[in-house]
Amino acid sequence: MDLGKLAEGELRTLPITKRTVPLLGPDVVVMGDPDSLGSLICNLIGNAQRHAAGTVTVTVWREPRGPGGPPDGTAVLEVADDGPGIPREQREKVFQRFTRLDSARSRDAGGAGLGLAIARQVAQNHGGRLTIEDSAEGARFVLRLPLAPAITP
Repeated sequence: MDLGKLAEGELRTLPITKRTVPLLGPDVVVMGDPDSLGSLICNLIGNAQRHAAGTVTVTVWREPRGPGGPPDGTAVLEVADDGPGIPREQREKVFQRFTRLDSARSRDAGGAGLGLAIARQVAQNHGGRLTIEDSAEGARFVLRLPLAPAITP
């Protein structure tokens, strides 16, 4: 499936409360279950919408094969917001089940702290990884999945 088109479809179904900038590169094709990957994308965008000051950016692109990387390269989906961000020392903690940071508890009601743990497991089930990476402002979640093998005629 085309990861950019999947992200575009999820953006159409979500209640968007903040300015959202989609930068979705074409032909970023991965193998996987569209429902579970769609849920992962919804989780990331929903979290970004809750914590953004005003803007969420959703970006999809192809990363060429690096040393030891997938043979066909990597599909990258990045969801960034301009909110308060996540301190470096707490970045892995947010992927633990039933974990909510104190600032998250005070900002929004509901949620059991399972969404990011499940999202990371979905990424791993698809041979990828979900991380939080440095950003000049706010939080930046980065999903990396192996690109689907090119089909030759």
